[in-house]
Amino acid sequence: MSPSNIPATHREVRLASRPQGALESRHFTVAEVPVPEPGPGQLLVRNRLMGVAASLRTLMGEQAGLPLPSFEVGGPLSAPAVGEVVTAPEGGTPHPGDLVSHWAGFREYAVVEADAVQPVDLTVLPDPVAYLSQGPAAWIGVVRGAEVRDGDTVFVSGAAGGLGTLAGQFARMRGAGRVIGSTSSQRKADYLVETLGFDAVVLRGAEPIEEQLRKAAPDGIDAVVDNVGGEQLRAALVLARPGARVGLIGALSAQVPGENSAPVEIDTYSLIVRGIQLRGISGARHRDALTEYEETFGRWLREGSVTVPHTRLSGIDQAPRALMELLEGHHIGTVVVEL
Repeated sequence: MSPSNIPATHREVRLASRPQGALESRHFTVAEVPVPEPGPGQLLVRNRLMGVAASLRTLMGEQAGLPLPSFEVGGPLSAPAVGEVVTAPEGGTPHPGDLVSHWAGFREYAVVEADAVQPVDLTVLPDPVAYLSQGPAAWIGVVRGAEVRDGDTVFVSGAAGGLGTLAGQFARMRGAGRVIGSTSSQRKADYLVETLGFDAVVLRGAEPIEEQLRKAAPDGIDAVVDNVGGEQLRAALVLARPGARVGLIGALSAQVPGENSAPVEIDTYSLIVRGIQLRGISGARHRDALTEYEETFGRWLREGSVTVPHTRLSGIDQAPRALMELLEGHHIGTVVVEL
């Protein structure tokens, strides 16, 4: 895009009020505002794609409990985005026309610090959606949290979401012998088995999760990538084999309703006796794993060994809907919005 084609105004999504309970359209407003002007050391980026995730619901609360500030009422929301650089400081990088990723989604144009963006290199990850996926969290959950090994029986909770769809594929590629997922509908379960190659799926809201897991993993579970918590984590711990590794990578049972606490009652004596390892995994503490992630994930994508399942909506007006429907469990995989 040429700087001469920059419009006078653009649209951004703002937080209208803090939600209590379920997220509704009244909690958002779409405002038309002047296109911002970059200052020294800043870029103007025309956003092309943005992603939404459950963590955004948490940031809408007054006390998010995350290493990110809560959104301000009346201010624009933020989310991961991929866009094209329109203007940039002379003599530096990136350059106009380059694709970059950053954290200023929910708006059509964004001003960001030049040193706060990441290059979108399609020779590394050949699909721009991969840069908006929860691939890094899924990789760290599988490699550092659950330490998936050859022949393992692996349980991935929340398996049909952006993180779970990738974690299950990564576990298989890392040598898992059996991959079991959990999800909320038969439609999603069929997709996990028929398209992504999961061996079995347990359904939330059907018979108790522990009973279903017992049938799916009669010999027990060796590794867990937990993205939900609650009943699903408790069931996985009951069926964990001696020496099992459990990576705690998300807490959807709390994040979806907007809570920032996810208590789970566990039998610590049993865990000690069986030598079960529980690890709370934060991407910020495992950045050293991301070089291997990009190299390996990119190779698997080019080979066609893995895919990035995603749902795509079009237009910034659809961004609130995209987040609400993700939280309601309507979609499979990463949810992105074309801007």
